[in-house]
Amino acid sequence: MTYCVGMMLDKGLVLMSDTRTNSGVDNISVFRKMHSWSVPGDRVIAVMTAGNLATTQAVISLLEERTKAPEDREPSILRAPTMFRVASMIGELLSETIRKRQESNDHMSGGPKFTASIIVAGQIAGMEPRLFLIYPEGNFIEASMDTPFFQIGETKYGRPIIIRAYNREMDFEDAVKLLMVSMDSTLAANLSVGMPLDLMVIERDNFEPLHERRIHASDPFFQSISTGWSEALRTAFHSLPSYSLDQTDTQD
Repeated sequence: MTYCVGMMLDKGLVLMSDTRTNSGVDNISVFRKMHSWSVPGDRVIAVMTAGNLATTQAVISLLEERTKAPEDREPSILRAPTMFRVASMIGELLSETIRKRQESNDHMSGGPKFTASIIVAGQIAGMEPRLFLIYPEGNFIEASMDTPFFQIGETKYGRPIIIRAYNREMDFEDAVKLLMVSMDSTLAANLSVGMPLDLMVIERDNFEPLHERRIHASDPFFQSISTGWSEALRTAFHSLPSYSLDQTDTQD
């Protein structure tokens, strides 16, 4: 399992992913799930992946190959005219990769089902920053005012805090803090999501990542967020009205 989240802001895009991949409790590894490509002054594109590792690595490897001398390796996301077309190309590549692997696997009785999903984020010069969620079938949806963020992987534990605290006008610093709290809540609830974390901030009209780093469990700021959030929750809980067992039910 994994947890990745991409968020749209007025200022740009903020992305965060974990790095844990496991095939049982005795086979846990660290793999990067966030990847990016940029052409200064023209475009910046980032993807985050969740699902079958062999499938997502195959998709990323093909994307990487096509970005080398892109004029000779079509179709390349570095030559796509719009972010919509970028999402379409990645969706087609994902569905085709899953189809081929599934057809090969179907020859083996009882083999696993292959599935994966991808978040695509970025901006091309002269256009707005855009955020997409691509499904295993290759179709996708785009973030909007009503749906300003996407999650893939283990989504349920980190979703409530984003819904309650998200503000499209918030600064990048607050957005990063919000995603750290969301990630910390997921880490605390599900052992299949794990450190380190990858963070990327893409500023509007700045066609390369404004900020990116890997956050380890020993990171002082992340530790302060985790500890502070736990203490804040306990304080908020104890500040709520106390229930009395002596209350009489007045309902009919």
